[in-house]
Amino acid sequence: MYIQTQINTDIPIFEAEDTLENLKHFFNESTYSHVAIVSEKRFLGVFNENDLEDFNPEDKIENYRYNFEAFFTRKEVNWLDILEVFARNEANVVPVLGENEDVLGYYDLADVMKIFIDTPFFTEPGNIVIVAKGIKDYSFSEIAQIVESNNSKIIGSFISDSENDVVQITIKISTSNFNEVVQSFRRYNYNVLFGNSDDQFLEDLKQRSDYLDKYLNV
Repeated sequence: MYIQTQINTDIPIFEAEDTLENLKHFFNESTYSHVAIVSEKRFLGVFNENDLEDFNPEDKIENYRYNFEAFFTRKEVNWLDILEVFARNEANVVPVLGENEDVLGYYDLADVMKIFIDTPFFTEPGNIVIVAKGIKDYSFSEIAQIVESNNSKIIGSFISDSENDVVQITIKISTSNFNEVVQSFRRYNYNVLFGNSDDQFLEDLKQRSDYLDKYLNV
C-alpha cells in the first residue's frame, strides 16, 4: 500500500504575501478546512478556514502568523499516522513536506479513507468480534493466541475505543470456529460487546464512509 501515490498537487499553496481575500475565495470555492502557507517556498504553517471571519480581506496573510497551525506530515509516513494527523487537528487536508521544508502537495482525507476501505480488513471474508478489557489486562499477543488456538486466523484488529481505563478492540477473524473464538474470549474475561457475522458491521462502516465522501464533496 503506497500512500505516496495519493499526494494531491491540485490544491493551491498560498504565499504569505497573498491577501486574505485570496484565501477567502479559495475556501468559498472548496470544501477544504485548511490550506498551507509558505514564504520563499518554505512551509510556515496552515491557515484554518474558521479563522477568516473577522479579518480585513485586504490584509496580507503574513500579518496573521499567530493564527497559523503547525501540523503537517512527511512523504514517507504511513497511512495510519496520517489518519492520526487528520483526527488530532480536525482537518480534511494535510500538507506533505519535503526535505527542504517545501510543500510537495496534500493528503486528502477522502483519498486516505478510500485506501482504508480497500484494506483486507474490509475486503476479505470473515467475522467481526468486538471485545473490551482493562487497559492493563489485555494484550494483542493474548488476543492472537485466543484466536489461533481455535484454529482461526486474525485478518485485522485495532483499538476502536479507550475510555476510563477500558479499551475496546475490534477484531476481524476468519469464519472457521467463530463461536469457539467468542467463547474463549469470555473464558479469558474479555467482555464480548459484539460477536456476529460481519455483514451488518461492515455495511454500517461503508455507509459511514459513503456519508463522509458525500459530506466532503458538498
